[in-house]
Amino acid sequence: MRRRSFLAAATGTAVFATHPVRGARPGRSDLDRLRLEYLALLRDDQRLGGATEHENRVVELAARIQLFLAGGGASDSVRRQLYRIASDVRCLAGFAAIDASAPRRAREHLHQALALAGLARDSTALYRVWDHLTLASSQRENHAEAAAGAEVMKRSSVARRDPLYASLGHMRHANSLARIHRPAESQRAITLAEKAFERARGGQPSAWIAFYSQAEFNALSSYAWTALGEHERAESCLHRTLATLPGDMVRDRALYTAHLSLCQARQGEVELACATGKQARDVLPPGSGSQRTANTLARTRQVVEATGTNMPEVTSWIEESRQWI
Repeated sequence: MRRRSFLAAATGTAVFATHPVRGARPGRSDLDRLRLEYLALLRDDQRLGGATEHENRVVELAARIQLFLAGGGASDSVRRQLYRIASDVRCLAGFAAIDASAPRRAREHLHQALALAGLARDSTALYRVWDHLTLASSQRENHAEAAAGAEVMKRSSVARRDPLYASLGHMRHANSLARIHRPAESQRAITLAEKAFERARGGQPSAWIAFYSQAEFNALSSYAWTALGEHERAESCLHRTLATLPGDMVRDRALYTAHLSLCQARQGEVELACATGKQARDVLPPGSGSQRTANTLARTRQVVEATGTNMPEVTSWIEESRQWI
């Protein structure tokens, strides 16, 4: 028999916590329960972002999966699926660290995820790790390394099979190229990402890459256009993102609203930027650890302050924002 308990997720939703018993043989029922826990944590990530408590819960699940693997006795099929779930969970921990603007901690999680994905012999899991490693490199301002990671994504077997994965690889590449001052190549990569995304329409994506919707495509396009200095074009992309983003993607709504505020500030629309920045703060739920959102709003404040404006609405927002950034 296996001991089962209930864990309360941040949302108040109860999920099974599966604990391996020495000598027991893990089976498909264990896999199913572990997947349910992982999916519950994935939903929490979309709501709260990189909160420390969330990352810790993800790490705890990864540790329990490792106990299953260390116990042995699983069939080859079950063992490979355990490695795949373990890699996905470590990726989720890595992304939580990225959202908390802790790229060094993210890389520690992701290096473990890379080894686990290799043991699972799963090209999709490997692709996901490289996607997150690319983000961590970019966050460390190592954009050449991020471009190299995007090249791995583009050339992966899953990208050759599935145009949605190909599109995301091109989009990550476009963002990296823009930041290493290769504008023509970046714009060509955006075009390739768009063409691949169009080919992917109508498919049923897996749980993780389902995030890469039309809304997300537009958001990632906006980042590339921002890096290329096309702030008006970036703003247009972000408006389209916010118009179509699903309601449960709370963290992303706050993040993209913050980027919209920054775009507006960079175009000299300081009053509008302040109003939009306040909206971003209001969207972010209490307890969120999305430091990326806070950092984006801090950059907005720097741009607004640099204008030297004395408009009461603007100076009020600058002072207010200091309390929560």
